Amino acid sequence: MESEQRLKRKRTYRPYSRAQFLSLRSFIVCLSFFVFLMFLSSERFPIRTVSFHPVLTVPSLSILSKNSLKDSFHGKLRLPLRVEDRVLFPDHLLLLVSDKIHEDDKLDCVYHKVLNDEDIVRRRVLSVDDFDGFRSVVRCPVPSWNYSTAAGLMWADDYGWSVRSNQTVHSWDRLVYEAAFDGKTAVVFAKGLNLRPHKESDPTKFMCQFGLKNWDDEKDEGFVVTTEATVAAQEVFRCPLPMIIRNNLDSAQGIRVSVVHEPMPSAVRIRNSRSYEHGRNQRRHKENVAMPSVAKLYNPMSYQTKREQGKYELCACTMLWNQAPALREWIMYHAWLGVERWFIYDNNSDDGIQDVVEELDFQDYNVSRHTWPWIKTQEAGFSHCALRARNECKWVGFFDVDEFYYFPYHHRRGLQGQNVLRSLVANYSSSRTVAEIRTACHSFGPSGLSSTPSQGVTVGYTCRLQSPERHKSIVRPDLLNETLLNVVHHFVLKKGFRYLNVPESSIIINHYKYQVWETFRAKFFRRVATYVVDWQENQNQGSKDRAPGLGTEAVEPPNWRKQFCEVWDTGLRDFVLANLADPATGSLPWEKPLL
Repeated sequence: MESEQRLKRKRTYRPYSRAQFLSLRSFIVCLSFFVFLMFLSSERFPIRTVSFHPVLTVPSLSILSKNSLKDSFHGKLRLPLRVEDRVLFPDHLLLLVSDKIHEDDKLDCVYHKVLNDEDIVRRRVLSVDDFDGFRSVVRCPVPSWNYSTAAGLMWADDYGWSVRSNQTVHSWDRLVYEAAFDGKTAVVFAKGLNLRPHKESDPTKFMCQFGLKNWDDEKDEGFVVTTEATVAAQEVFRCPLPMIIRNNLDSAQGIRVSVVHEPMPSAVRIRNSRSYEHGRNQRRHKENVAMPSVAKLYNPMSYQTKREQGKYELCACTMLWNQAPALREWIMYHAWLGVERWFIYDNNSDDGIQDVVEELDFQDYNVSRHTWPWIKTQEAGFSHCALRARNECKWVGFFDVDEFYYFPYHHRRGLQGQNVLRSLVANYSSSRTVAEIRTACHSFGPSGLSSTPSQGVTVGYTCRLQSPERHKSIVRPDLLNETLLNVVHHFVLKKGFRYLNVPESSIIINHYKYQVWETFRAKFFRRVATYVVDWQENQNQGSKDRAPGLGTEAVEPPNWRKQFCEVWDTGLRDFVLANLADPATGSLPWEKPLL
């Protein structure tokens, strides 16, 4: 009887099992963490110390507030945004952010007062874009003179405390801004070295520097290797990839690249970038300072992937700014002529171009938009596009959205024009000498109009200058010189290859250069070409790149609508209406409402 009662007491008062103990321990840990978070979010304990970092990587402006904590508890994780780099342009401040930001996210740019770091001002971001597949670009207004340009980001509905670090702001006047893989080499784009336009330079004066370090921090002794440049032309440099990167391309993500000017004598140059030479590279780095850089190497396969069905016969590449309304007509017309693939380099547009691109792509026009935030770099952008398109396209046309190919010969004989441009270039795809096809341009004026033509430029503008101006080219990207040197209108070709001038009687480009004043005024304020002077600058008054008699102010000249009219030319208008207009309604494809 006594042993029975003893067993009963043991069952009643035995210690907790291990599972019960862990459960209690987990409850205490969770409760402690919750109290810690409530402490952080309490307004009684504002934390403003750079020694506290709420994320593993140090952000440029990290935000944590009651709202972000509340969002985290409700399943909407609002992590701090990490600003990697800032670039100051004349009209805006560009932030490179190592996070994916949705276009619907509402963000504010945050500026700290120069003499009082506690005093901040917030302004809504100008725009947000995806960039290189790994980073986002955020455009902010330029702050007033008494606020720092070392801006950060904050969610629009957040009003918490902030932690700041990495306050470096790069000037656009001198900066390495892009880099791309090209086989065993890296192609690097740099602004501010003032190399001769349209000419090759001596590459022995330059080196490329590859690293996984914070180059804005002099104390950072991170991994850095260098290789000698083999090409230098305008803003493009080509260097061999260091062996350690070349052997691990798949894992070479986020390698920052810069350019070093005037290396040491050849006796001590780095010719083999193996890891055991790290010490020598460190000494070189201290003696030859690399240019500021925001350029990183990402995704080497993006330039090596080929289509399973073979290359497209004909592609097109352009760079534009705020020309979304013109895109539908330009793409639909040239797709009818045979262009199969489109590369749109968007130079900071804010007119809804992404929506137009998505709708065109939905209609199987095979259009891709590439964010190119670097102003006045059209030549460099075209070099970048040539690399990008080389493994997808046999031929690539480089021309603007106000330029349209026209075939007078076909029109005069009533021949069908569909795919005629693709057929033209295909005739030379197997040529052992021809690598570029050049076409002359006719410049059209406002043609008496005072408002934008409703059926598009090809139908609306019918009066032009007598003589052709300049030319544009379609090239074979695999046969370009390794410098990728171009002057917008044409490229330098590999040795042994030449260009072909097609006769004007067979093919011509209608360049709708001087449109109604409302449209032309926007162009007046913004030129994308690197070496073309803006009209508002008092230079090169006699150049063909300027509007004769316009001056340097965006004031409509007297009788603008009748200027640049020497020859009435309705050829392309009639060609378009005969081939593309709906027989029942007379409407053109680009007039139809978007789906």
